Amino acid sequence: MAVSMLESYLPILLFILIGVGFGIIPLLAGFVLAPRRPDAEKTSTYECGFPPFEDTHGKFDVRYYLVAILFIIFDLEIAFLFPWAIVLDDIGVFGLLAMFLFLSILVVGFVYEWKKGALEWE
Repeated sequence: MAVSMLESYLPILLFILIGVGFGIIPLLAGFVLAPRRPDAEKTSTYECGFPPFEDTHGKFDVRYYLVAILFIIFDLEIAFLFPWAIVLDDIGVFGLLAMFLFLSILVVGFVYEWKKGALEWE
């Protein structure tokens, strides 16, 4: 019984191994076969083809990251809304209430960030 159970997972294991191989083999081939001839021009930093105007390791304001995180959150919200809208007839009132709960939690978080002034750009 246990052997037949393991045999049923063999195609999944092979699929995972082939997928990992397709990801790792080109990386290893590039690392092994690529020429390594660094010079000053290749290792220098650049900004759109021009020499850098200031230090390339400058710090960004925290608000930049906050806006990026908020964008990701609301982008994922839309990703959850599409499948929900497709099966709305099948899930009924429970699904509708669950989605309103989900959306209300996101709106409360957005209003909290707004009231704290996190979206203000000075």
